[in-house]
Amino acid sequence: MTSVLSTMAGPATCSPVLLPPPPSRGRGHAGARRGEDGAAKGDDEVIRKRLLIDGDGAGDDRRINLLVKSFIKWCNSGSQEEGYSQYQRMLSTLSQCEFSMGKTLLVYDMNLREMENYEKIYKDIENSIAAAHEKISECKKQILQAKRIRKNRQEYDALAKVIQHHPDRHETLKQLEALGKELQHLSHIKENVEDKLELRRKQFHVLLSTIHELQQTLENDEKLSEAEESQETQMETETKQ
Repeated sequence: MTSVLSTMAGPATCSPVLLPPPPSRGRGHAGARRGEDGAAKGDDEVIRKRLLIDGDGAGDDRRINLLVKSFIKWCNSGSQEEGYSQYQRMLSTLSQCEFSMGKTLLVYDMNLREMENYEKIYKDIENSIAAAHEKISECKKQILQAKRIRKNRQEYDALAKVIQHHPDRHETLKQLEALGKELQHLSHIKENVEDKLELRRKQFHVLLSTIHELQQTLENDEKLSEAEESQETQMETETKQ
C-alpha cells in the first residue's frame, strides 16, 4: 500500500491536474455504487464496534480502515477534486499511521531500555541486599564482641572494687616483712620455751627418781627396824625362860 501511495504521490504533489482521472461511471453502474455505499456503511458499523472494543490500541485499526475506505472512495471518485481530496486524506491517514507506528516503536525501545534499567536496578538491589546481609552478619559479630568486652569490663570493675578494699603491694610487703619478723621472734620464744620445758622435764625426772630412791630407802629402813624389834622381842622371851 505504501508503494502504491508513493507512486501516486508524485503527480499529486506536482499538480492536481496530473492525477489519474477516476474511471467514468454510467447508469449501469448506479446499482453497484449503491452496493458499495452499503458496504461502506457496513464498514463504518464494524469500525464503530472496533472503536468500542479497542481501548488502548490508540485507534490504529480505525486509521487503517479509514485508509482502506479512503482508497476505495478514491478509486470510486467521480471528479478530479474529489479524487485529490481523497488522496490528501489518504496521505494524512498514512502519516498518522506512520507516526503511530514510530511512536509505538519508540515506546517499544523505551520499554526495552526500561527493562534493561529495571534488570540493572534489580541486580543492584540484589547486590545491595547481599551486602546488607554481610553487613548484618558483621554487625552481629561486632555486637557479640562488644557484649564480651562489656562483660569483661564489668568483671574487671568488680575485681577492681574488691582490690580497692585491700592495701596496695608496698603496704602488703611491709606487713609481710613485719609478720616475718614477728614470726621469727615467736620462733625464738618457742625455742626458749621448749628448752626450758625440756630442762624442767629433766629436772622433774631427776626429782621423781630421787623420790623413788628415798621411798625405797624409807621402806628398807622400816623393814630393818621391824627386824631388829622382832629380834629384841625374841631375845627377851628367851631370857625370861
